[in-house]
Amino acid sequence: MLGLGKKDFILLGIVAALVLLAPFILNPFPADSALAQFNAGYPDLMQRFMIFGIFAVGFNILFGLTGYLSFGHAAFLGVGSYSAVWMFKLLSMNVIPAIILSVVVAGLFALLIGFISLRRSGIYFSILTLAFAQMSFNLAYSVLTPLTNGETGLQLTLEDPRILGVSQTAAGGIPVTNLFGMEMRETTTLTLGGWAFQFNNGYYLCGALLLLAFYISIRIFRSPFGLMLRAVKSNQTRLNYTGLNTKPYTLAAFVISGMYAGLAGGLLASMDPLAGAERMQWTASGEVVLMTILGGAGTLIGPVLGAGFIKYFENIFSKINDNVLHSWFHILPDSIENAVIWVVEHFVGSGWHLTLGLLFMLVVTFLPGGLVQGGQKIGRLFRRRDAAAKATQSTPAE
Repeated sequence: MLGLGKKDFILLGIVAALVLLAPFILNPFPADSALAQFNAGYPDLMQRFMIFGIFAVGFNILFGLTGYLSFGHAAFLGVGSYSAVWMFKLLSMNVIPAIILSVVVAGLFALLIGFISLRRSGIYFSILTLAFAQMSFNLAYSVLTPLTNGETGLQLTLEDPRILGVSQTAAGGIPVTNLFGMEMRETTTLTLGGWAFQFNNGYYLCGALLLLAFYISIRIFRSPFGLMLRAVKSNQTRLNYTGLNTKPYTLAAFVISGMYAGLAGGLLASMDPLAGAERMQWTASGEVVLMTILGGAGTLIGPVLGAGFIKYFENIFSKINDNVLHSWFHILPDSIENAVIWVVEHFVGSGWHLTLGLLFMLVVTFLPGGLVQGGQKIGRLFRRRDAAAKATQSTPAE
């Protein structure tokens, strides 16, 4: 079905189920409980799960299939965001034209950078992409200020011309982004007992585009083109000796990956019409590398898991401050409470990067294949137990 094998179709179905049921799955604790701190079912965070999942899936097409490690993919994320905001300012608040422009501009930018960077491979390729990303970041802050609004960031104003829409609403405010009239920020809340589940239009748009991006990724992985990219990763030198020119294949993978990043940038701007140069910074490029490796580079669902894992820690653990910690450990004697909080606060709040770093070290050390490999090991363990139990039941008693 849909041109997919049975396993791939099941995998797509699992991702679709997770997208649809995320508001329930990510809110396991009642809103008034002490553990509600760990709920992640609010629209802004769920949107980021989907958007950075798209970003990581696209990066995996380049890194996971070809082995080319780019440290400059944040440039395409930033270009996509700027393109979307300019479309909102000049044309209309409908997200479709903005998203299309983001993908096209990011693809053209990737074509330019890829054409130059892919003249080298290995660490030299990585350094070139990093250099291009940093140049883009600095240009956005300085020379291109008329287009990017410098360090303030590009945002909507009441003076925007907006050809196919109004510059301001009847109440005198700035119009909101929409999909043919359906506002992206519109949220419906379902209250069941102590739980509050939120269903947001913008989230489900991001989820639908993640499913489309994931489906295209599967088709690329299973296509002859994907097989050629795997061959490049395996032994590009041997392919070159056969007389095969691998540059068009690697450039195509680079451009496709850049278009995924542009789509993610366009969605970021569609959910919150603001674009800043910080989205082009090298740390953003490093983040998508971590997402892909943590989830499982070269696997289909791994980058999505890695993106969700990192964004969860970034948004949930970084919000745990001293007040939250004191509410957790208040039953302890004061001296012990202060000592425990002193230790724990180094791993949460502003120190959440330390926890993420330790988890990343553990995953890389014990699960080189990422979270996907961990899931596979657990699955094999259960299968062995089932097989052993069946063997025991089938053995005749003496």
